[in-house]
Amino acid sequence: MDWHCRNARTVAEFLAAHSKVSAVHYPGLASHPQHAVAAAQMRDFGGMLSFEVAGGREAALAVAARLRLFTNATSLGSTESLVEHRASIEGPDSPTPGGLLRLSVGLEHGGDLVADLAQALAD
Repeated sequence: MDWHCRNARTVAEFLAAHSKVSAVHYPGLASHPQHAVAAAQMRDFGGMLSFEVAGGREAALAVAARLRLFTNATSLGSTESLVEHRASIEGPDSPTPGGLLRLSVGLEHGGDLVADLAQALAD
């Protein structure tokens, strides 16, 4: 779990600073609205996060398609890193923003995960 949390924090910090990301949803970030509550209740912040790609649904799907280390799958908490476009799973009436990608961050090297996200977010 320590490795999941460390990698998720590394990924969240990278995404929060990226110009093509409009929002990062991870309670481990001090900017998260519930950060203080999570810090009081949890030892660490877990390996799950989501982020919103600027440009909406098509931009998010393009980013997900370019990822090489993240497997496109619906699952939680495995050892490998996974990406999911939640609105596609939920269907046409989904309340989930079209640009949102959900990540289950695994045990790969954090720098490799960031590099994969960087290339996927590049034009």
